Amino acid sequence: MKVYVSVDMEGVTGLTDPEEMHAGGRGYERGCELMTGDANAVIQGAFDAGAEAVRVNDAHGSTKNLRIDLLDERATLIRGPGKPLRMGQGLDPGYRAACFAGYHARAGVQHGVLNHTWMGKEIQNLYLNGEVCGETRLVASFAGSLGVPVALVTGDEAVCEEARELLGDVETVAVKKGVDKFSAELLPPVVARARIREAAARALGRVADFRPCAPEPPFVLGVEWNSTAIAAGCAIIPGVRSAGPRHIEFTTDDFSQIMALMGIFSMIGGQIACGSGVYG
Repeated sequence: MKVYVSVDMEGVTGLTDPEEMHAGGRGYERGCELMTGDANAVIQGAFDAGAEAVRVNDAHGSTKNLRIDLLDERATLIRGPGKPLRMGQGLDPGYRAACFAGYHARAGVQHGVLNHTWMGKEIQNLYLNGEVCGETRLVASFAGSLGVPVALVTGDEAVCEEARELLGDVETVAVKKGVDKFSAELLPPVVARARIREAAARALGRVADFRPCAPEPPFVLGVEWNSTAIAAGCAIIPGVRSAGPRHIEFTTDDFSQIMALMGIFSMIGGQIACGSGVYG
């Protein structure tokens, strides 16, 4: 049994401040340690359940956050920018199950700690085949297109609810309860990690119960940006069409193209936003 683990940071145990998730920010180094602790709890649970191999993908921001020197030595880590499949890099049909750790609710979800979709401010809403889509749906659908089911999702209460609505009886662990976007009631790391390890082992012990999240092709990706300039810039990409002043759409039968395109959108959107003073 090969297990794939995608690790984001906003849903990691103990974190509520954006500075804790960006290199150079106050508390970032400690944030990386906490992120690695959650990843290790999933890895340990996977091996408890009989996993033969675990591949971990650092799926947050620069993708240079997980501490390889602190990672469980039985796992391998994909780290660093330039990954064409971003949050799903390294996933292939050979994996029995995927686990998502440190995930967060999609943009606009009330009480979702650090809620957003893919980018910090630029994307108002993301749609997949006409349905509103957060990162959980996006990556789970990519996994499903490869025939790989999602067995576990950890993060705040809001993303756990989002995951159950999408995936049914998936195992979830809520490590924090949102008060508002930047505040939450937290579990101590030792408690959260124990729950994550137990849930990972439980999930993989009943992996036959899970089915891939597989929307029917063609896959239609819709993006509602917060800026007409970003929408216009992205609409120049071959295959992307304008669907409104702030909307674009892209259709494909290959879900990996959607994952790759989201990475390109990140670069274009970030450059235009910075140049226009959106961050100022």
